[in-house]
Amino acid sequence: MDRAALRRPLALGLAVLTGSGLLSLAVPGAAQAASGPSSCRGREVRTLSFATGSVHVYKRDGYVCAVTVSDRPGRVQTMSVTVQARGNRPVTDKGRYSYRAGPVTVHAGHRCVRVSGSVGSRSAGSGWILC
Repeated sequence: MDRAALRRPLALGLAVLTGSGLLSLAVPGAAQAASGPSSCRGREVRTLSFATGSVHVYKRDGYVCAVTVSDRPGRVQTMSVTVQARGNRPVTDKGRYSYRAGPVTVHAGHRCVRVSGSVGSRSAGSGWILC
């Protein structure tokens, strides 16, 4: 492979990184939202706190999204998050994570939802909310 063929992808990669860095400086609100605990869209409507973490619940256009965040990020442990719209099956993300479980999104419309999450052996549940 010649040097010119190697330089083009490197130059393109550098241009993309520089552009994204400049964009994050130009739009600080967007950069801050992306670095939060969740990649859920919408307005945070509830937070369920417990001894080892918290569950953040968001709502937007009839969709409910939830994510469980550990109070001790960086340490791999069993985590889960579950969202269930009334009348539907629950949707769960469970595994061994170092920062968060989820996001999990369901279409709830105007129905009640039930949300729960756990980090290690501790957990929190909401009962039926957002009715």
